[in-house]
Parts: sequence; structure tokens; C-alpha cells
Amino acid sequence: MATTASGRGDRHGIGHERIGPAPFIAVDHSGAGAGELVLFMHGIGGNRTNWTAQVPVFGARYHAVAWDARGYGASDDYVGPLAFGDFGDDVLRVLDHFGAERAHLIGLSMGGRIAMDVAGRYPGRVRSLILVDTHMGFGDFSEADRQAFLDLRRKPLLEGHEPRDIAAPVARSLLGPKASEAHFRQLHDSLCALHKESYIKSIEATVLQDRFDHLEGIAAPTLVLAGADDRLTPPDMARRIAARIPGAECAIIPDAGHLSNIEQPKIFNRRCLDFLSRLG
Repeated sequence: MATTASGRGDRHGIGHERIGPAPFIAVDHSGAGAGELVLFMHGIGGNRTNWTAQVPVFGARYHAVAWDARGYGASDDYVGPLAFGDFGDDVLRVLDHFGAERAHLIGLSMGGRIAMDVAGRYPGRVRSLILVDTHMGFGDFSEADRQAFLDLRRKPLLEGHEPRDIAAPVARSLLGPKASEAHFRQLHDSLCALHKESYIKSIEATVLQDRFDHLEGIAAPTLVLAGADDRLTPPDMARRIAARIPGAECAIIPDAGHLSNIEQPKIFNRRCLDFLSRLG
């Protein structure tokens, strides 16, 4: 079993751990011993705090775990370039640490791509997939949209700016038109907390390393969700993913942009829990 740097809990009953060996992975978790493990994975500009409306709710039925991917939040940075598959290998470290043979993987945006990668390379470790506001790699984007993604995020950082300098425009580009100021602030704060060099590595890996020719072979039960107002990964992308994965379900969450779990948490939670409950 992997080394644990700390196993604190807070007054809300949420446990906090850092899972080794290096790079250590920080997680919040709730409901240990309550049931099957559900792992929440954030997007490229997020961290585990993006799941604060999910972890305690899911922890009532499952062992709910939200991570900071390597190079994010309270997780360690790392030396050298990032291979996108490193994230998937870290997923297995988290599962092994908690003694879970398989887990339900819930991934938002980049987290959804990580979940699909794990399902392709390690199918025996995946109980189900919930893919949220995600896509099949940047080969599915137009050249103009791919360049716009890079120009908004990577270009200013390479020119000497910091994550806090891009936080507001990136947050505004991701949220739907009915998002509240609280939704904006939650996303803005997670963007400000990005580790600059690790974030640049993530951008380069996620844009340049496409590896999603295996979707037709995914056997895990799958639910694909998208916000109706998502401009980055619109509902048509979700429908295309669902069409390629045998038996996959697809649902659109109204009045939500790219962060549907933050903008419409009650609808999101109900959709996911209903899906999981049907798996037995």
C-alpha cells in the first residue's frame, strides 16, 4: 500500500490525505467503508475543491474521493515533461491506496479524458464511467478552436504572466450565462491556484497527445453529461462520445456551461446517483 503523508479530517467529516510515493497526490474523501469507491477528477484548470458539492453527498452511499492531479492543488509538482498517461497511472495509485479493485470514475473535461484513458488501458479497474463536459482529444476541435484554447491559456503564461492574470477571462469563457457570482468565484479561485509550470505541461500534453481510438472497446457502463450552454465542449461532443461507447447513456444538464457540477449541482448529483444506483 502507498505511503500516506497525512490522514487528517475536518469538522465536516471530510478526510484529507496525500498519497505517495512522489509525486504525492492530495485527496479529500468521505464515506470510507460506506461502499464502492467513486473518484472525482477535475479539469485542466481545476482542483479538488471543484467537487465540494459532490464529495459529502456521494459519501453518504459511496467512498467518495476527489483528487488534485499531479501538479495541481496540494499535490506535488514533478520533474520533466508530462505524458498524459501519467495521470491514469496515478489513478491506479489512488485505488491501490484505498484497497479498491475497481472504482467509478467521474471526470470533468480533462478528468473525463483521464477516465477514458484508464478504461482503455486498465479496463479491469473501472466499475463505471461518468464523463462530464469532456471531449475525445483536440483532434476533434477545429484548428481555430484549438489555437484559441492555447492563446487564452498558455500564451500569456509563456509571456511572463501568472495564472491569476488569466483566471477571470478563462472563468468567464467556461461558465454558462446563468452562472452566479459564487460560481464564478469558485472557478476563479481554482484557476488562481494553478501551479504555472505544471499547468503549462498539462496544456501541452492534453492538446498534443490524443489517444482515444479505443472508445468502441470500452465495456464499463458509461454516462456522458454535458451542460446545455457549454461553449468549449458543447452537447454535440457528448453525443458523439456516447455514440462510440457501446451502451453509453447521454444526458444534457440545462442552464449549465462547462462546469455543470458547479453550476447545477442538484441536477448533476441526481443524474449521477441515479445512474450509479442502477448498476447494483
